[in-house]
Amino acid sequence: MGATWRTLKLVPVVMIHDYRHAVPLARALLAGGIGAIEITLRTPAAWDAATAIKAEVPEIMLGIGTITSPAQLERTARLGAAFAVSPGSTPALRAAARAQAITYLPGVATVSEILATLEDGFEVQKFFPAETAGGVPALRGFVPLFETVAFCPTGGVTEANLRDYLALPNVACVGGSWLAPRDRVEAGDWAAITALAQRGMALAGA
Repeated sequence: MGATWRTLKLVPVVMIHDYRHAVPLARALLAGGIGAIEITLRTPAAWDAATAIKAEVPEIMLGIGTITSPAQLERTARLGAAFAVSPGSTPALRAAARAQAITYLPGVATVSEILATLEDGFEVQKFFPAETAGGVPALRGFVPLFETVAFCPTGGVTEANLRDYLALPNVACVGGSWLAPRDRVEAGDWAAITALAQRGMALAGA
């Protein structure tokens, strides 16, 4: 699994307000070389958007984010999504993830949270909110403490700093919303999103 995340490099974190935008958005990201998309459960259209992507763009790795309950995680598994992401983590969420046998990135921000999720067997973790929680210096400090953990930082990651994150040995990939700006999505400017994806992948060295 670690190798898969390291291959991805970039994971767009997307809020979709109109489910009809979901499929062309996923195709635009794919055209720019990005192989995954995380649909966040922050809008009423999120589940319909995810369902459309799963049905019509099966070649992209579909993830569901902003999961805050076991019920949402179980629905993610039923949908057939490739992965699930939560902003934080609880014993109940981790137990549900193990029961569903779905790839799950629990959100962590502190050493104690990393230890708790590691004890439950989750070695790929979301570091969130990355910049607020200490950014690159914090992750660098985790390197000698957690040799087996790979992080996907999100929250404040941009074109300007993604290389700094990806240069760390314990960072598998980064997530961010800059790859699919709301104004470009709502305008249907898929060429602009493909260009953002291409630029991001070039910066990531992919």
